[in-house]
Amino acid sequence: MATYQIPRNYRGESRILYIFTVKSLITTAVGAMIGSLFLLMFRAFGMTLVGVCIMAFFGLLGYVIGAVKIPTIVAFPITKRIGGEPVGEIILRYMKFKKNRKMYTYTKEEK
Repeated sequence: MATYQIPRNYRGESRILYIFTVKSLITTAVGAMIGSLFLLMFRAFGMTLVGVCIMAFFGLLGYVIGAVKIPTIVAFPITKRIGGEPVGEIILRYMKFKKNRKMYTYTKEEK
């Protein structure tokens, strides 16, 4: 009897704790680290609860940047163009566009 390899679908096996991919875990950790700076500042003034809430907000914001994809909604023209792309890639593309500072326009020449 011969043996052979059965192909496996490896998609989704890089998830940690089911909701976190590696990218979303890293962006959540970075957001929580930024929020922890606010936690330290508010803890010095005796407002620990406010600092924890701000830290949780930044952690959630990091998760959204790392994991959420823009839905394709036909009613809105902008979501037709960027639908299905992760929020983090859209932000990186916008930052590269702002850094370049060049604006290319097309003008139709009539004869």
